[in-house]
Amino acid sequence: MDKVILITGASTGIGNETVKLFQSKGWKVAATMRSPDNSEDLQRIVDVECLRLDVTETDSIKLAIAATLEKFGRIDVVVNNAGYAVVGPFESLTRKQIEKQFATNVFGLMNVCREILPYFRENKRGTIVNVASMGGRITFPLYSLYHATKWAVEGFSESLQHELRQFNIKIKIIEPGPIKTDFYERSMDRVTADKAGSYAQYVARILPNMQKAGAKAPDGGLVAEVIYNAVSDGSWKMRYSANSRMILALRRILPDPVFFWVVRQAVSR
Repeated sequence: MDKVILITGASTGIGNETVKLFQSKGWKVAATMRSPDNSEDLQRIVDVECLRLDVTETDSIKLAIAATLEKFGRIDVVVNNAGYAVVGPFESLTRKQIEKQFATNVFGLMNVCREILPYFRENKRGTIVNVASMGGRITFPLYSLYHATKWAVEGFSESLQHELRQFNIKIKIIEPGPIKTDFYERSMDRVTADKAGSYAQYVARILPNMQKAGAKAPDGGLVAEVIYNAVSDGSWKMRYSANSRMILALRRILPDPVFFWVVRQAVSR
């Protein structure tokens, strides 16, 4: 029987790569995004259905799930990949930016979970993959809001897996490190040095070093492979790293003062 996966934030980057990988493995794919008309590359692929879904709009989530069930007859996996980052000193960030950060990365992810869970629970099966970040376990300067949302996703997911195991519903958390996608351009809102006030010199020194990590990183295909392995391994394992294993290991074994020194040295180069 064909398996079906619904992926949010599928227009570019990790989501786009995940759509293509699962389709190549014989899955039916609901590729969801805010503007499906702009994804001609995916529309040309057989067994891929491009659907509108904005994680901040509950009605669009309901409609996308219903359309997927109508088209493919079932849903086996949901990947919460849609994301956004606002980067800069906390004092320089506006209330609107703060609200958007949480609306997308936390409340949006929860909205999708809330809408798919009744279906999974009724069928006593299903897998939810939440794309978090190594930034849900460690922190860097200028990313305080982004980290806050990813730490929230980690805690939410970990608690949720206790509740859902009785219904044979699995929760998987993906923790990517630096990945070369257009996330650093299209999905990132930066506070530049000229708007950072008292933090101007700090931003001018730190932010370019932070951006270099993405430029030198592997592409989203690596994360797509990790998502596929997480979905396919048949286990109840919850956390999966992607280009982040070493730094997460260091975080576990080093005392806080030592690890924080390592971070400061890395971002100040």
